Amino acid sequence: MKTRREEMQEQVGKFHMEHPEVWDLFVRFSKEMINRGYKAYSAQSVIERIRWEKDVGSDGTVSFKINNNYTAFYSRRFMRMYPEYEGFFRTRHQVSDDTNATNLPELAPEYYEYTYE
Repeated sequence: MKTRREEMQEQVGKFHMEHPEVWDLFVRFSKEMINRGYKAYSAQSVIERIRWEKDVGSDGTVSFKINNNYTAFYSRRFMRMYPEYEGFFRTRHQVSDDTNATNLPELAPEYYEYTYE
């Protein structure tokens, strides 16, 4: 039976193939912080900066949303691809290893009702 982690890994893999620029930005911004002297940093902060940069540089319509579930996968991939930075992002046991897949579609912005007041 597939685990929730495996299910999310498939989702982030699909996202990565559709939006390789996110990985490029993740690497670029992470290395910027390393070059500034940081020995450790927040992967979530890197993801938030990517969101900011993509929003600021666009025409107001966002072509993609980065699911918060992807942060752990991007940080672990970074440390696998650049083993000299192992430990730069703090990680913990992924509890999704211990749960079954949901077999539900990934939630997207269109699933939520927004009100602007």
